[in-house]
Order: sequence, then C-alpha cells, then structure tokens
Amino acid sequence: MKLDLKPLAQQPGAVLPFELRLDLSGMEWNGATPFTRPVQVRGAVRNRAGAMELNARLDTVLSLVCDRCAKPFEREKAVEYDTLLALELANGESDDIVLLNKDGELELDELMREVFLLEMDTKNLCSEDCKGLCPGCGVDLNVEPCRCKREIDPRLAKLAQLLEPEKADQ
Repeated sequence: MKLDLKPLAQQPGAVLPFELRLDLSGMEWNGATPFTRPVQVRGAVRNRAGAMELNARLDTVLSLVCDRCAKPFEREKAVEYDTLLALELANGESDDIVLLNKDGELELDELMREVFLLEMDTKNLCSEDCKGLCPGCGVDLNVEPCRCKREIDPRLAKLAQLLEPEKADQ
C-alpha cells in the first residue's frame, strides 16, 4: 500500500488516517511460522507545523512454541510505532526519520512489515515462570518433578555423606 504524502506536506494540520492488513503467513521466523493471522495496522500521518509524523499500532495473535517446555501456545502481540517522515534530509542520514520516495510516497506495507519483525521476541515462553524440560529425563518440570537420580559432584561427595543419615546405627 502506497501513501501519497505530497498533498499532506503542503497542508499544516492535515491528517491522513490509514488501515491495512499484513499477511505474513508465508514468512518463517526461527524455524516456525507463527503468523497464522494477519497483522492489523491502524494509524495516521499528521502534518504538525510542517513536520510529518507517522503513528501506528500493529496487532495480531502469534502461534508460538515455548522455548523451554516445547508446548504450543498463542500470544497477542502489539507494537506501537512513531516516526518522522521527510521528503528529503537536509543534513545527511538519520535513523529516526523515514525518507519518502522521490514521488513523495511511502511504501507503508514494507515499513510496517519491517517494524513488526524488528519487534519480534527472540525468546518465547508460555509463561514467565516456565520451568522447561529436564535435560536428563525429559519430563516437563511444570507438570511433574524430575525423575533423574542426581549425580553428586565427586569433589563434594564427602559433604553429601554428612547430610545422609548414618547407616551405622542400623
């Protein structure tokens, strides 16, 4: 979706609202496809005293797999995005300003796709207190305790003997 912002740049106080749906269903993220629903994008571009400001909110529900316990779960994802737009930059480059193309247009879907992907979490947990899987027996520690027999570090074996009830009393 292209937004023609040249007319907006000429009218201080003008507002151009927008709404679109991004289909990211074919995109792979960390070996999975979490984008089972479209990303809803709503926002507006405002001309505030000659400076164009873009405000947007991106919302969807992601289908994820917990990185600790490997259970599938869904989580709502919302991203707020604000930036300044410019037809040209007066003093070189700026990371804070999005430059429009030579026709005064903004490729909104490309920008919103990039914004959303940059805000994706690198670690996904079903809950903050997820205990994960036991590396020894593979049991889900959220459901039941570990069944592994704990190996004692040989350097601490003598200390472990102090904690055991004395077998000599038998």
